[in-house]
Amino acid sequence: MARIAGIDLPKQKRGEIGLTYIFGIGCSTAKYILTKAGISLDKKVNEWNDEEQTAIRNIINNEFKTEGALRSEVQMNIKRLLDIACYRGLRHRKGLPLRGQRTRTNSRTRKGKRKTVAGKKKVAKK
Repeated sequence: MARIAGIDLPKQKRGEIGLTYIFGIGCSTAKYILTKAGISLDKKVNEWNDEEQTAIRNIINNEFKTEGALRSEVQMNIKRLLDIACYRGLRHRKGLPLRGQRTRTNSRTRKGKRKTVAGKKKVAKK
C-alpha cells in the first residue's frame, strides 16, 4: 500500500490516476511527477517499489503544497477576502456564486435547497 502525503492511494489504479486522490494534485501534475520520477504512467500503484515511492514522495514534498497546508492556505485566502469586504468576500459571506454566474434560476449548489415562498393571494373582483 502506497501512503503519500498522509493519503492511502488506491492499489489497483494506474499511477497517474492514483496520485489525483491527493488534494492539490490533478491529472497534469500527476503526469509531471511520474515523468520526473522516471515511472511509467501506466504502471499501477501496487507495482511501485520502495525507491519509486520515495522518489514520488520527495518530488511532492519539495515542489508542491498539498493536503493540510493547501487547505489552510485556501481558507486563509477566503478569510482575507471576507476581512477586506471586497465583492468576492461579500459573495462568500452571503453564500452566493462569486464569478458572475446568474442566480435567478441556477446556483443551487451555493444557495442550498430551495426555500419555497408562498404566492400572493388574488383579490376577488366585484
